[in-house]
Parts: sequence; structure tokens; C-alpha cells
Amino acid sequence: MNPVKIITVEKSRELEKAADEGGLSFARMMENAGRATARAVEQLLAPRDRRVVVLVGPGNNGGDGLVAAHYLAQVGARVTCYLWKREAAGDDNLERVQAGGLPVVWAEDDGDHEALRGLLQGADVVVDALLGVGVSLPLRDNLRSLLETVNASLGERRGAAELAHAVPGAGLMAAPLVVAVDCPTGLDSDTGEVDPATLQADVTVTFAHPKVGLLRFPGAGKVGRIVVADIGIPADLAADVDLEMATAETVAAWLPERSPSSHKGTFGRVLVVAGSVNYVGAAALAGSGAKRVGAGLVTMALPGPIQSAVAANLAEATYLLLPHDMGVVNSGAVQVVRERMGDYDALLLGPGLSQEDETVAFVQTFLGLHRRERRGRLGFVERSEPEDEEQPAPPPLVVDADGLNALAQVPDWWRSLPPGTILTPHPGEMARLVGGDATAAEVQADREGMARRMAGEWGAVVVLKGALTVVAAPDGRAMVQPFANPGLATAGTGDVLAGAIAGLRAQGLEAFEAAVAGAYVHGLAGELARDELGEMGMVAGDLPPRLPLALRRIRA
Repeated sequence: MNPVKIITVEKSRELEKAADEGGLSFARMMENAGRATARAVEQLLAPRDRRVVVLVGPGNNGGDGLVAAHYLAQVGARVTCYLWKREAAGDDNLERVQAGGLPVVWAEDDGDHEALRGLLQGADVVVDALLGVGVSLPLRDNLRSLLETVNASLGERRGAAELAHAVPGAGLMAAPLVVAVDCPTGLDSDTGEVDPATLQADVTVTFAHPKVGLLRFPGAGKVGRIVVADIGIPADLAADVDLEMATAETVAAWLPERSPSSHKGTFGRVLVVAGSVNYVGAAALAGSGAKRVGAGLVTMALPGPIQSAVAANLAEATYLLLPHDMGVVNSGAVQVVRERMGDYDALLLGPGLSQEDETVAFVQTFLGLHRRERRGRLGFVERSEPEDEEQPAPPPLVVDADGLNALAQVPDWWRSLPPGTILTPHPGEMARLVGGDATAAEVQADREGMARRMAGEWGAVVVLKGALTVVAAPDGRAMVQPFANPGLATAGTGDVLAGAIAGLRAQGLEAFEAAVAGAYVHGLAGELARDELGEMGMVAGDLPPRLPLALRRIRA
């Protein structure tokens, strides 16, 4: 399968023009796009005798919708086309629809939208083919009014569907499936900005490559599930695009084989330096993440007072007890970890370590960072010990959570990181690592750009967590995860992610591949948990048991 590149609107037009010049006509691309949209509807529900309303606008997007209407009618759907500002003269696709006997309603003849409301009340599917990727915001008043009518009708249907499920005997009145053609009308496909009247799609069928605005909020919250449809544009035309969407096929190609003759050393050894008296669960979740993606051995390096609590939730791990002060790791742990780290194939540093001064000193000393003045228990204390010389390099390193917070306190911290380091910040941690006046809001406003710039500057793989997690490599490669699951917005899920990445790194994946694969497996496990449990009330502990299930689905 070809990589799924993420492109701008300008690049989309460039590719279509190049394809046309290469012999794939615009008419053929439209035919392929409409057929792909119809096929997506067919895969979601049996269309025979289903009532389908296709909202048709001017231009190519409306043409795609007319083609989809034709093919849906061919498989037995009862299709009505509602046309807004579309010229009839010379429109071959409209002529084909009318020749096929499909009802056509013109918005110009439906000033009060009464006919539109009637169509929507009985619709099983609504296809949004009004405006495509070239939209200019804000929308015009007459189009906004049309969309507001659709939104109100869909809202009534959804409310009735919820009532039907909640009240016995109320009858079943399912809300219609909303399918957007290329993008929901009112969404800027470059910036992700949306008009307030933009429809909420259940599925967006986008063509050749997803546009970057579909993966940026608030627009990303309007697209539903993204289906990328092949319309014949040669893949090599986008060879210069280095931003991609992670897919199961991509990840499956990277996962290591598991030979019947293997032993635990075959699948890598992970050392997890994590946990403190106030954050016991973070260590257990990180270790579980590493184990459940197939690492052969996981050793938990942690302060002794929390060992029994972690072991109760992680029976398969071994343990390395670290020097501590009242349950938090202190700088004396540096030598203990350094003496043992050579036995491991990956090292995860940070989940739940705390931000106590002694723990921060441990992280900074272990990584060979020069420290600056900081507040101790009895006031300001200068910690200016020289960086140790000729210290052994750690195994492939993943830094998460409080490990990142300790880094951020040191100017030019990235200069001391070993090559191939993976950093896993959430937006707040990312802002602290960037430093200066950077804020989490600024990080969120340009997630792909920020991750890619900083990965290049820091020489590390950056996993910018959150909805649609971005993984960026120092060489410019970047992948966006396709998961936006509010069920993952709960404490501890990032610890599972860090463990999963470390577990895959230990199995021999390179840094970028381990980060992408770990994030994908984690995101898919979250989808499985949401499908089974619902997104409200999901907890981080729901993820580790579903990581093997996600891996099995990816390999299928």
C-alpha cells in the first residue's frame, strides 16, 4: 500500500493538474471520486431502499456528489438531489441523474427550505457535496442558512434517536449517516478553521490524500472517520511530501517477526526508571505498556517503598531498587542505573518520577546536563557539579513526563541527548521544552509544524501527544496518528504510551518507527476500549490488556 501523504489544498490542485496532463482527465477523476463516495456509503450500510439526500453545490465537489448519486441509485438507494447554485447547462453528470429518473430539487425554488426539511426528516443518509476544499470563510448568508436548516433537522433526528434508546417503547428513529465529500462544507482544508454552520460528518471521504486541515482542530472534530479514496492520481506525484498519516499497513510492515524458537532475550529488555511515592500508578502503567507490546523482559527501576504496590499490578516484571529520599529517587541512583543499563535494549526515563529537587538532580546528572541554580528545601542551592566524563551511553532512550520537566530546566538541554532519543511531551511539556514565552496554545495552533521544527533543532524524535498525535523525526519525516479519542484524555494514558514505545524500541525498531508504531498501537487500543466501554469513564488501565488485541488487528 502506498503511503498516505497529508497535503495542502495547493498541493492537491497541483497533483490533479499533473495527473490531468499525464492522461487522467479531470472528468475521470470526478467519476472516480463519486464512485468512491458511493462505495464508502455501501460499506457502511446496505443502500438498497435507503433514502439518500445528496446536497449538491457548484463546481467539482457538487459534480462528485452527482456521480455518487448515480451510483447509489444503481445499487437500489432512493436518491434525491438537492441543488444549490448549480448551473444545469452543459452538466453531463446532472443530465445523467435526471435521465435516470432521480428527483431533483432546486434550492432557488425552495426559499423557506420546506422541501429540504421534508427530505431530511426521512433520510437515512445525507451526502454533503456542497463546497469542497477551496472554501472561503465565512460562508455566504444563503449557504449558511441552508446549512443551519440541515443542522437543525439533523439535531432533531439525533435527539429523537437518543430518546428512542432511552425510553422503552418510544420506537426507533435512527439519525441519518452524514457523509462529507472531500471535506465538510465550511471547513478550511488548510487551517482547520470552520464556519459555525459547518455540518458534523460521520465520515469524510477525501480523495487521493487527506488535506492537512482535516487533521487540525477545530476542523478535525467535524470530519468523523476519514476514508482516503484512490481516484487514480499516481502516488509518485506526491513523492516530495514528507508529512504522512500513520496506517495499520505501515505499522504492520515494521513490527518484528516472532519466531517459534525465540526466547525472552529475543524480544528485547526494557529498563523503566519511573515512579515515586505519590505516583505509583505511573510506573505500573508504563511497565504494562512495555510488556503488552511484546517486550521480552521489563525491569522496573524505582524507589523501594513503592515496589510492592507496583508488583501487585505488574507481576511479570523484575525490579531494581533505587536510592531514595522519602519515596522519591535521589541523585544516588545515577550510579545504580548506569551500572545496570548496559544489560538493556531500551531505557524509559520519567513516568511518575516527581519534580522533587533530588529527583530532578538525578535526571540531569544521569543525562550529563549542566544544571542551573534551583530552589532546595532550605533556599537556593547551587548545583554545579561538572558533567561526568567518559560515562557510558545509555541504551536507546525514551524520555517522558517528569524526565522532560527536568530537561526543560536546563538551557540547551538537547545538546546532551544521545542520538536516537525519543521525547514524548504533551502540549504543556512541549511548551516548557521550547522555552521562552512558548505556550501550550501556540503548540496546539501548529502541532505538525512545531513538532517538525523542534525535532530538527533538538536532533530527537518528538511524539507530540494529544488528539491526532504527531510523530516527527530530525530528518523531516512526520506522521500524524488518525485517532482523536476523548476517552484517552485521562491520567496515565501517556505512561502506557511511553511504555509501548520503549517496548517496541527494545525489539529492534528504529526510533522513528518505534514512536509511530507505539502511538498507533496505543491509539487503536483506545478505540477498542471506547467501542467496548464508551469514552466516558475509560481509564488508563483499560489500555494495556487491549494492546495485544490492537497488534493482532494490525497484523491481520
